[in-house]
Parts: sequence; structure tokens; C-alpha cells
Amino acid sequence: MITLTRLSGTVFALNCDLIERVDATPDTVITLVDGKKYVVTESLEEVLREVRVHRGEVLALSTAIDVAAWHTDHGESKLGTVSEHPTARLAAIETES
Repeated sequence: MITLTRLSGTVFALNCDLIERVDATPDTVITLVDGKKYVVTESLEEVLREVRVHRGEVLALSTAIDVAAWHTDHGESKLGTVSEHPTARLAAIETES
């Protein structure tokens, strides 16, 4: 989910997988696949950047899953474990500087 701001100033989270299109008319209008529309203060470029960052985080987290932990010795499936988020190391380096 991405966080956006309504024209009233309230912040909300939006499932970006449901976005059909984003228009700049000049207000930014987000249309979902079910036809619902949201007018937000962020620009079209900011919305696209948020979606890209969100999808990048999903991909980064998916590569951090310990696939070997998905199977027990008996071949039964179980949930995988998640290791440290790859960007956590970057945040630690930035705070040390």
C-alpha cells in the first residue's frame, strides 16, 4: 500500500495494485479498477514514484525470504522466514555518517 493525501489534508493508504490509471487534470485523480476515484495532493509523478518504491520493496522482501525453511525434513510446507530487509543496512550506514 502507498500513502497519499486527500485535498482535505487527510492521509490514507491505497492498495496500488488496484490502480487503473492516474490523471493530472490539473488535480491528480486516481481511478481504481472498480471505478472509484480519489483526488490527491500528490502530483502524477509522485504517485508513480510511490508505486515504484512500493513494488521495489515487495521484490526486495521476496528475495530476502529463506526458501530453504519452506520445507521440513518430511517435505511438508511451512511459512518461510524473512531475513533483515536489504535497506536496513543502508539506513545503518547513513546514520553512522
